Amino acid sequence: MSEPITLNVGGKLYTTSLSTLTSFPDSMLGAMFSGKMPTKRDSQGNCFIDRDGKVFRYILNFLRTSHLDLPEDFQEMGLLRREADFYQVQPLIEALQEKEVELSKAEKNAMLNITLDQKTQTVHFTVREAPQIYSLSSSNMEVFSAHIFSTSSLFLKLLGSRLYYCFNGNLSSISSYLQDPNHLTLDWVATVEGLPEEEYTRQNLKRLWVVPANKQINSFQVFVEEVLKIAMSDGFCVDSSHPHASDFMNNKIIRLIRYK
Repeated sequence: MSEPITLNVGGKLYTTSLSTLTSFPDSMLGAMFSGKMPTKRDSQGNCFIDRDGKVFRYILNFLRTSHLDLPEDFQEMGLLRREADFYQVQPLIEALQEKEVELSKAEKNAMLNITLDQKTQTVHFTVREAPQIYSLSSSNMEVFSAHIFSTSSLFLKLLGSRLYYCFNGNLSSISSYLQDPNHLTLDWVATVEGLPEEEYTRQNLKRLWVVPANKQINSFQVFVEEVLKIAMSDGFCVDSSHPHASDFMNNKIIRLIRYK
């Protein structure tokens, strides 16, 4: 057993061992306590992490046992998922996804309705041709919107954990944008040929990815296929009575239902 280490996580103290903190070497905690990343100290000399102290107990227990143990009435799944994303404990992230699927399947009848919109927009940008030589350019860009409503808030959380925005060189889970438990609005663009990477950030253009397939969504057809995979794996099926078949084939409206 290694010497005890006391952590100050958001003002709450935890005592554990170095071997526990480095049990998943690829995680942020593994990097922090193996010397690959700098650590901060509080006034008492304890390692300080400016994150939520309350839910850290579940993360620490997972590091100790490799099992996700939550109380029956646990109500902070979204917060725990965000903390797991921050600490990058991949097995915990996967365990949370499995837990949310389990909870989602425990729900009763549910409905999922998705309305899609697409438009073509011209984007203007500068291209560096040589040092101190720039030229103006423009290109057509496909802009997508998806308005999603589900009576199952757990399914929307599941969907949010599989879809990621790519912005400023980083992937961020859609879950962090989920303000309403039953509604989710997505806005993204397809990759624009010739558009420099920094222009996506400068013009606030987000691209959409699905994980764990690591596939970029550049069309509604791909979006519909991926959402159907996630929804059908969670027990949904296409509602044959609505919408009209032509709307479904044109990717305008998708309605799925789940009966228990």
